[in-house]
Amino acid sequence: MKNTFSKIIMVVSFVFSLNGTAQSEKDAVKETIITFFEAFHKQDTVALKRMAKGNITMQSISLDENNTSMLSEMKFYDFTKSIASIPKDRTFEEKLLGFDIKVDGSMASVWTPYEFWYNGKFSHCGVNSFQLIKENETWKIIYLVDTRRVEQCSKKS
Repeated sequence: MKNTFSKIIMVVSFVFSLNGTAQSEKDAVKETIITFFEAFHKQDTVALKRMAKGNITMQSISLDENNTSMLSEMKFYDFTKSIASIPKDRTFEEKLLGFDIKVDGSMASVWTPYEFWYNGKFSHCGVNSFQLIKENETWKIIYLVDTRRVEQCSKKS
C-alpha cells in the first residue's frame, strides 16, 4: 500500500512538473510577442530583426472595394524599413487584446486580436497569427499573417 501511494505521488508530481514546463514555454512565447511589439512601437529595427529568423514573409488579408478578400505580402526587411521611416512626430500603437498560445516542442503558434491606432485615432482592427521556432533556447518569429478590417471592431480607447 505504501509503495503504491509513493508511485501515485511520483506520477502526480511528474504531471504537475510537465504542466509547469508547458506554462513556462507559453510564457516565454508570450514574452517574445510582447517584446516584438515594444520594439515595433520604439521603431527599433535592430531588435525587430533579431526576433525574426531571416527575411521572413509577412502577409495581410483584407477586403478590397468590392468586398473581395485580398492578400498582400511584404518581406520582413521591407517592413522594418517602413517602420523606421515613420516620422517621429507621428504616433502609432497596436493594442493587443489577448493571446491564444499553442506550443508543441520547438514550434509555437500565437493568435493575437488587436486594434491599431494612428495619431490617437482608430485605424483598423484584426488578428495577428505568429508562427515561431525555438532555437538555442530562444523563440524566433518565422511567419506572420494578419487580418485588417475597419468594421466589426470593438474599439477600446
